[in-house]
Amino acid sequence: MRTFFTILIGLMMLGTLGVLVAGMIGMVRTSDPRRSNKLMQYRVIFQAAALALLAIMMMMLRG
Repeated sequence: MRTFFTILIGLMMLGTLGVLVAGMIGMVRTSDPRRSNKLMQYRVIFQAAALALLAIMMMMLRG
């Protein structure tokens, strides 16, 4: 179970990085603020999911 959470957290972190880079490239290339805003919203969601999974994993390891 610990390995599963570790892999899932890693995937969420890579997703966060990917969306962040895509958002930054989008801000430089296009002037569509709605797309950049949507990508940054996805970044926040990926970050929150990664932190929530990390907290769950820490609670599981503690007890």
